[in-house]
Amino acid sequence: MRRLWTPAWIARHVAMVVLVVGFLGLGWWQISRATGGNSLSWGYAVEWPIFAGFVAYVWWREVKLARRRAADADLPPAEPDAQPAPAVIAGSRPAVRRPVRVSRVASGGDAVEDTDLAAYNHYLSWLSANPGARPGDYPG
Repeated sequence: MRRLWTPAWIARHVAMVVLVVGFLGLGWWQISRATGGNSLSWGYAVEWPIFAGFVAYVWWREVKLARRRAADADLPPAEPDAQPAPAVIAGSRPAVRRPVRVSRVASGGDAVEDTDLAAYNHYLSWLSANPGARPGDYPG
């Protein structure tokens, strides 16, 4: 629990309290406006408490995550197994892996030259050779 009382966490706790109280206050203000005849304020009167609930939920989730990380850090490191686990267990489903991108090469012996790509590469080499030049100075 001491990890939740660092200066960064104290700022988070204060921000949560200020935001929740502020949002609930704005909701109450919208209710008072709505009862005064402003029908649009009924929507805002519902919205502000939802915002306050969202702030409280995010704060609760972050506290829970910080406590879980602290508990995991306090555990002793696990002993490595003498035998590695088998890569495939009988009857198990294979793991879903990231797809591999395969480049396609033209089937012919000579690669077809892309004239636009060649012109762009020439333009880039000209810009590299002339560092003070502007793109509009390109002669080609």
